[in-house]
Amino acid sequence: MDAFIISIGSELLTGHTVNTNAAWLASQLNMAGVGVSEVRAIPDNEGDILRALNDAAEKTTFVLLTGGLGPTNDDITTRALCKYFGSDLITDSKVLEDIRLFFKTRGRDPGSVNLRQAMVPEKAARVIRNPYGTAPGLWFEKGGVSFIAMPGVPHEMQNMFSFKILPEIRKKSPGRHILHRHVLTHGIGESFLAERISGWEKSLPPAISLAYLPSAGIVKLRLSASGEDEEELRNLIGEQIAGLRKIIGEFIWGYDNDTLGQVVGKLLRERGLKLGCAESCTGGYLSHKITLIPGSSDYFNGSIIAYSNRVKEEILGVPAELISGKGAVSSEVAGSMARGARKFLGCDFSVAITGIAGPSGGSGEKPTGTTWISISSEKGTISRKYTFGDTRERNIMRAANAALAMLAGAISDKFYNQE
Repeated sequence: MDAFIISIGSELLTGHTVNTNAAWLASQLNMAGVGVSEVRAIPDNEGDILRALNDAAEKTTFVLLTGGLGPTNDDITTRALCKYFGSDLITDSKVLEDIRLFFKTRGRDPGSVNLRQAMVPEKAARVIRNPYGTAPGLWFEKGGVSFIAMPGVPHEMQNMFSFKILPEIRKKSPGRHILHRHVLTHGIGESFLAERISGWEKSLPPAISLAYLPSAGIVKLRLSASGEDEEELRNLIGEQIAGLRKIIGEFIWGYDNDTLGQVVGKLLRERGLKLGCAESCTGGYLSHKITLIPGSSDYFNGSIIAYSNRVKEEILGVPAELISGKGAVSSEVAGSMARGARKFLGCDFSVAITGIAGPSGGSGEKPTGTTWISISSEKGTISRKYTFGDTRERNIMRAANAALAMLAGAISDKFYNQE
C-alpha cells in the first residue's frame, strides 16, 4: 500500500511558503510502512484539485490532502470534494459545538465565516474533529481508495494525523515495514565518497537501496529497506553499516538525526571539558550551532566575534605584525586566535575560524572561500586550510560544520594522535 500527497495552496507555488507538510507526512507514512508514490503541490483552484484527485485515485491506496479547509473565500477544498463525490453540504452539530468552544476559550465569539466551517460533505465517511483549530478533517472512501483531507496549518495537521488518522492507516496496512538509516559523513565529497564505496554499493542486497544526500560539507548516506520482518530488515541494514564503517570509518561522525553540535556536546560533557570560540568570517554562526543544543551551558563558556583586526589584536592578543605579515586569513593568525580565545575564555578546547566568505575579497593566492580553522588545547594547536567556494552563506555554513567536525576529532584524540 502507498500514499499520494496533495498539498493545496497557491502560496506553495510562489515560493512564499515552504511545503513542510508534505515532507512531514512522507516521513510519518514511511515509518508506518506506507510508501509515498507522489507528492503534488497545486493552487487553490477547483479544476486542479479535481484533476489531482482523479490522478491519485488511479495510482494509490491513500490520498492525503492538506490545505484549503479554512473559512475564507480562497479555501475551496471542501467545495471541490463535494463536487468530486457528488455530495451536498450539511451542518455537523458536533463540529459547530467545537467551533463555538474554540472561540469561547479564547474569550471571543465566532464570526459567520467561522461557523460556516461546520458545513461538511454529507457523503463523508467520517468527519474528523479538530481540537486545535476550527477546520475539521474529512475522510471519504471510494473504489477501495481512502481520501483524507486535513487542515494546512502544520500543528493542526500533525496532531490530527498522528492521533486520529495514522492509527486507522496502520490498521489498513498491517505487516509491511519501511526502514531508513542515515550514515552521516564529513570531509569527503559526494563523488569521491561514491568512488570509495562503489564496491560495497554494488554488493548491497536487493532489499536495500542507497541514496546520497549532500548538504553544506556533509553527505548523508540513506539506506532504505522494505519487507514484512522488521527485525530482519534492521539486522540487514546494521550489517551493511558495519561494512561501511570498515571502508569510510574516518569520515563517519554520526547517524540518523544526530547533529555535529550534539556529537561535540556529548564528547565535551562525557569528558567534563569546556569549549570556547573565536569567530571571524562565520560571525557567530558556529556558536549558534553549538548553543542550539539544550544544556550546552554545561560545556560552552562563550565566544568572541573577532570580525575586525582590532578585536583580534586587543582581545585575542593576536600580534599586529602577524596579521600584517601573514594576513588575517592564515594558519598563523587562526592558531593565535584559538590560543587567545582559550586563555581569555578559560576553556579546555577552543576553536577559531578566519576566512574569506565572499563574494568579494579573494585573490589569486587566497581565493574566495579560503578558510583556516584552528583548535587549541593543552596538547597543542592544530590548523587546517579549506577552500569552500564563492557563495557567502554556504561558505559560512560549511566553515561551521568543518569546525565542529574538527572539534569532534580533536576531542576524541583522532587528530592529535596523528600529529
